[in-house]
Amino acid sequence: MTRTLLIAALLTALPAVAAPPDAALTTISERSGFTKTGRYDEVIALCDAFAARYPEAVRCADFGTTPEGRPMKVLVVSKVGAFTPEAAKAQNLPVTLIQGGIHAGEIDGKDAGFLALRQALDGEVAVGALEKQVLLFVPVFNVDGHERFAAWNRPNQRGPEEMGWRTTAQNYNLNRDYVKADTPEMQAMLALVNAWDPLAYVDLHVTDGAKFEHDVSIQVEPVHGGDETLRKAGTALRDGVIAYLAEQGSLPLPFYPSFVVNDDPSSGFEDGVATPRFSHGYFQLRNRLGMLVETHSWRDYPHRVKVTHDTIVSLLDLIAQNGAQWRVQALAADVRAQLLGGKPVALDYKATDTVRTIDFRGYEYTRTPSEVSGALMTRYDESKPQVWQVPMRDELVPAHVVDAPKAGYIVPAAHAAWVGAKLDQHGVTYRRLDAPLPKLAVQAFRADTATFAAQSVEGHQRTTLEGKWTPEKRTIGAGALFVPIAQPKARLVMALLEPQAPDALVAWGEFNNYFERKEYMEDYVAEDVAREMLKDPKVKAAFEQRLEEDKAFADSPQQRLEFFARRHSSWDDQYRRYPVVRIDRAPR
Repeated sequence: MTRTLLIAALLTALPAVAAPPDAALTTISERSGFTKTGRYDEVIALCDAFAARYPEAVRCADFGTTPEGRPMKVLVVSKVGAFTPEAAKAQNLPVTLIQGGIHAGEIDGKDAGFLALRQALDGEVAVGALEKQVLLFVPVFNVDGHERFAAWNRPNQRGPEEMGWRTTAQNYNLNRDYVKADTPEMQAMLALVNAWDPLAYVDLHVTDGAKFEHDVSIQVEPVHGGDETLRKAGTALRDGVIAYLAEQGSLPLPFYPSFVVNDDPSSGFEDGVATPRFSHGYFQLRNRLGMLVETHSWRDYPHRVKVTHDTIVSLLDLIAQNGAQWRVQALAADVRAQLLGGKPVALDYKATDTVRTIDFRGYEYTRTPSEVSGALMTRYDESKPQVWQVPMRDELVPAHVVDAPKAGYIVPAAHAAWVGAKLDQHGVTYRRLDAPLPKLAVQAFRADTATFAAQSVEGHQRTTLEGKWTPEKRTIGAGALFVPIAQPKARLVMALLEPQAPDALVAWGEFNNYFERKEYMEDYVAEDVAREMLKDPKVKAAFEQRLEEDKAFADSPQQRLEFFARRHSSWDDQYRRYPVVRIDRAPR
């Protein structure tokens, strides 16, 4: 089939579209046969045009400004006049937030969203759905990246002819920023989320990777993680969308199709639960539904827009049918979260060694050495579909489990300003302590090892800690923050402040100073100190035992001298001590 015939066939597969009442409501993409996408000035114009054409159902608003000064646009859609968070709450309406262009080269969501929205408003699809929910549509999240516009910005993606860039003007990847919230864009998005409290947050992407027939993956949490009862709603949302897409002729997957071994189809797949740097890993911590939609990059743009369009239509219908019930379940999960104090909570998840074989629709391929790179390369023959039988590891269990603090965390005054600002961005509740708390019983975390990443990630040097919480007495100064665990966002509190959580503030290197040695004892001084300490029989016995049992210690002059330095009053008591502590009783 020629490219022209393929595009014609795919456009025919899109739902029948009546002539729009106003040509200004169509996109450049639609008018081009879904071979092109427009620039951001089109989004601004369409936002205003939709509000003008449907004044009873659409409002166009700015919710932020990018580092390059562009407005961040959201369309608020409601056929029952719920144009504010207060109105939505008063009517007990579920809120659905659908965003496109977090990676602005993956722009299917913008063009599919405007098409689906116009059809829904005109009663051609998702009939009656906008009477039962509020839709927040953000056509482009990464606006500055969208305007870094060129052909071949994604060379492993088929269309559109030109597209935006993956990262922001500050070179951040927004879909790594949900917890750390470094960027003005993410801070604006979190403010929008805090105001509206969407039941479902839907993130529209295009995947990278191999060539195969499956055209979209749908991942939702909570399904494997988060609140156990709310997982039923997450599963129903995921399975409902997948079933609808299959009825429309798609080949949807419930997992991200990335090979265990890069470029090797025979290695199969491993499922997982995303950490909260990603959108669908973040929203489960708020007891809400997060969905990641990944159309397949090797499908033409008309096909990808159709699949994304179908996904949006399905979402609107499913939320209309079930959203009120799911919202009640989400609010019940909020109540359960307030009771997590002292209970075990999973910080992250992993696949077990249990393997099953699945059928996967790919193409015939060969793996031969490349004359260019010299590496073993996979080459696919798209004219020869083939069902692969490949291993799948999708039995998921918690990887790290810790008991939640019985009362909460205390952030010392020295860090109260910036940590408080971060908590505010996430809508986390806390209070400032007006008076000191002398000799307070706390749990303190001391790291046995602190491993700094060799390379920068998103401008941070990430840190991995090994250690444990132990009881201590600590004087807490006035101005410290008490962050209670008894709040709806308890899981998010732990994700931010628990030192072994994968995307905690400390994991992003925000407390690295505490794991760097700052004060030293010169070797010649340590020698004198050691000789003096060895006069104590207990110290002498411990030193000799360590020499006998630990060859690495015995062979290291530095470790041997540090043995004595650690016992000296000059040793830094804060070295490798995480400054945030846990408490069992809330301070008065």
